[in-house]
Amino acid sequence: MGIWIDTDMGVDDLFAVLLALRHATVDGISLTFGNAPLPQVAANAAGAMAVFGWSTPISMGAERAVLGGLETAQRILGDSGMPTRGLSLPPVNAQFPPAVPALARWLKGQDDAQILALGPLTNLATLALAHPDLLDRIGRITWMGGAVGAGNHTASAEFNAYADPEALAILLARDVPITMVDLDICRQVQISEDDVTAATDPLLRDLLGGYLDIALSRGRPSMALYDPVAAAALLRPDLFDAAPVHLAVELCGQHTRGRTVTDRRGAEGQLAHILPGCDAKAVHALCMSVFTP
Repeated sequence: MGIWIDTDMGVDDLFAVLLALRHATVDGISLTFGNAPLPQVAANAAGAMAVFGWSTPISMGAERAVLGGLETAQRILGDSGMPTRGLSLPPVNAQFPPAVPALARWLKGQDDAQILALGPLTNLATLALAHPDLLDRIGRITWMGGAVGAGNHTASAEFNAYADPEALAILLARDVPITMVDLDICRQVQISEDDVTAATDPLLRDLLGGYLDIALSRGRPSMALYDPVAAAALLRPDLFDAAPVHLAVELCGQHTRGRTVTDRRGAEGQLAHILPGCDAKAVHALCMSVFTP
């Protein structure tokens, strides 16, 4: 039985999708705004499909957050969401069917559905509102998002949570099991120039280098692997420590909107989990398997 990936197809999303496709069966991919506006996300996905020969069905999801806002990570990742040292995905016209009907059809055939979510959770929240009868078919959403500590998009909030906190709140209110692969656990797994040099595929090497350049431009020698770590957590949960938490998201704070609040006190039996630790060396090796034969 395969997994479903919901993604805002930027550079580290691409690495995560490639990792999932290498080690699991992926039944479908749905796209959302996030790293870039949806048309650019779709172009990225279409380009990746052409280059890497993906046969997995792709569908087009949310253009904006549940309440209509549009937040992107383009100020960090550039207009395309795919920073590079030279080579880029080819421009490909993107024509994909709608995501929520595709997700609903897939869920009807599942009884313990595993979903890897790599962006804002808008598509999944829309599914929850449109098809509440299907939610008990979701075994778990493994989501790269949120922060136990400080945020990155704001002082309080991680980007994917900030871009659509209402979407996260909708899923939590409906008791959908979520493992939050937050900033802190992702930062335990870093790449450096040695990893870029070791990559054998020229396009992936350039994209990995462009991703590393985000850190280098800020005076840091290494860059955290975000979305690939979430993929690793779904593929190899044995490499991670997991802890149940009471999980909530701030919707109204003037300075704290999008903040994820975790409380481990008395959390036994809670459906939400965080990952306090991992075997960082093994997770790094798994993530890097995308870049070498």
